[in-house]
Amino acid sequence: MLETTIAAIRPADEAAMAAARELHGRLTKPAGSLGLLEELSVRLAGLAGACPPPLPEPAAVAIFAGDHGVHAQGVSPWPQEVTGQMIGNFLAGGAVVNAFARQAGASVTVVDVGVATPLPTDPAAAPAGSDPAALDPAVTGPAVLDPAVPRLVVASVRRGTRDLTVTAALTRDEALAAVQTGIRIADELIDAGAGILLTGDMGIGNTTPAAALIAAFTGADPLDATGRGTGVDDPTYARKVAVVRAALARHTPDPADPLGVLAAVGGLEHAALAGLILGAAARRTPVLLDGVIAVSAALAAAAFAPAAVCAMVAGHRSAEPGATVALRHLGLDPLIDLGLRLGEGTGALLALPVVTGAVRVLHEVATFDSAGVAEK
Repeated sequence: MLETTIAAIRPADEAAMAAARELHGRLTKPAGSLGLLEELSVRLAGLAGACPPPLPEPAAVAIFAGDHGVHAQGVSPWPQEVTGQMIGNFLAGGAVVNAFARQAGASVTVVDVGVATPLPTDPAAAPAGSDPAALDPAVTGPAVLDPAVPRLVVASVRRGTRDLTVTAALTRDEALAAVQTGIRIADELIDAGAGILLTGDMGIGNTTPAAALIAAFTGADPLDATGRGTGVDDPTYARKVAVVRAALARHTPDPADPLGVLAAVGGLEHAALAGLILGAAARRTPVLLDGVIAVSAALAAAAFAPAAVCAMVAGHRSAEPGATVALRHLGLDPLIDLGLRLGEGTGALLALPVVTGAVRVLHEVATFDSAGVAEK
């Protein structure tokens, strides 16, 4: 599946991009007056191979959740159980991502790709003697783009990664399984009608492997790639940087081998997000990146298929320093900068109207000729 997906990813359509630039020059506004939005709409035309490109709607958020063996190194003050508990909150509609998704009219799909604790809808968590078939059918049902009803997909590869300071976080087969899960979710959501995918994540301790991935793919020093995550104190932050440095020294991951990098120092949600991005790129569907977890996964996707960057839109600049390092490496400009560091897909959702507006201009704004407006 991975090889087929990579083979389907193509560079941007230059003719469509040229047509979009020419159209912008005829619209009733000074050339370049919409700044980055103009180039964004041109990029989306190149992705779609059409001018104007399709409106990026409806939107679908995919939140990949996983736990991390490196949590044992004290890199986060939060207990690991919070990952599973937050999935319950997502499904109940009580998280920030839910509030923002309702505002944007976006559907929410939560994917358990490696949570350490059993979930209420997981057969492993069912009471003894109960019938797993009686569990919530949302765990296996087809994608439904309903903003009012969050959906859970149970696709656990393993219950959390191994401690990357001791051994590889994943085997290559496990990393591949997670990547392919992301590809499948992208296909499901696009088949259900999604016009744009938004990345989401949940995993206590997941900014540590994100920092390791960013350092591995960009060559950045771990100090520059590592942030404070949920807001750790100075001793915890120093320990976190040391953990990332030690993991890179132990595994010496090769950025030319993205699957190997994901296996050595990544997380299951990072690998699945990389797959989601690749799946979207193969289907010529834009994917709106959230924060540092998403952009660390985007680096892996770009290492698998450089042309996948054509499908990526940077929703925001995370307060995590590694996010800026990764965005610079990818050549992406973030649409908003609000000092966010929550994850879940929240920053991507806030940026969604900006993306839609950029495309709507090409659909709805009159030209000088059609409006009878004199040009300069």
